[in-house]
Amino acid sequence: MTDQHVPTGPHELELEMLDLRPALEAVLMVADQPLDHLTLAQAVGHPPTDVEQALAELAAEYTEQGRGFELRNIAGGWRFFTREEFAGAVERFILDGQQARLTQAALETMAVVAYRQPISRSRISAIRGVNVDGVVRTLVTRGLIEEDGVDAESGAILYRTTSYFLERMGLGSLDELPDIAGHLPELEDMEDEGLTGAEDALAAEEGSLSLSKGQDEVSTSSTGEDGSTGEVSTSSTGEEGSTGEVSTSSTDEEGSTGDEGLTDEDDARG
Repeated sequence: MTDQHVPTGPHELELEMLDLRPALEAVLMVADQPLDHLTLAQAVGHPPTDVEQALAELAAEYTEQGRGFELRNIAGGWRFFTREEFAGAVERFILDGQQARLTQAALETMAVVAYRQPISRSRISAIRGVNVDGVVRTLVTRGLIEEDGVDAESGAILYRTTSYFLERMGLGSLDELPDIAGHLPELEDMEDEGLTGAEDALAAEEGSLSLSKGQDEVSTSSTGEDGSTGEVSTSSTGEEGSTGEVSTSSTDEEGSTGDEGLTDEDDARG
């Protein structure tokens, strides 16, 4: 009885011709990201054309047999996924709510990046109307978006979606995104609306300041008149010698009153 030969090193592994389909399944089972047919061909030691054909046949076979998983070609590579019909069983197993979920703000920001990439944080904020610094950091940490150079004019960092984003969305490329880009406002239109709103706000603020200034002037004028009247009343209750004070105070209010005061004094002396 002859013992089965076991490869003892990497060079001997390369020379051994493995059965194509089982070898592909074994590699795909441990893959944590989609693998293209060239990478798989190098791993299993078969020509890329044979590997590409075998992958398509395996995907069709799994679908025909109604397996609980399927082999998909997404984000430029192949990977196993659970079939959608059995999603309920998977959800019950993973204890709904334990996995980290994206907030509504993160989903909206990710959608803006997907349709407007490459895009800076300031432009994302202009479209959403809120500050997005924290949300962008979260998406970068999750590996859903990444930096894509800087803007030539402003020097701001630009962001784009990653291959992991395509994988999580079940897309082969960005061309498969739903056609909703036309519903997003253009940045130029938003800037025009922002300038118009700013001009209206400034005009309203200037009007408010003018009204407040006018009220202050009216209040100051009224106080002056009351003060003058008080001097007149005090002078009137005094002796006849205080008539000059009456004339002086009255002159501040009406230029002709001083003359009338002198005339009264002359009449009295006469």
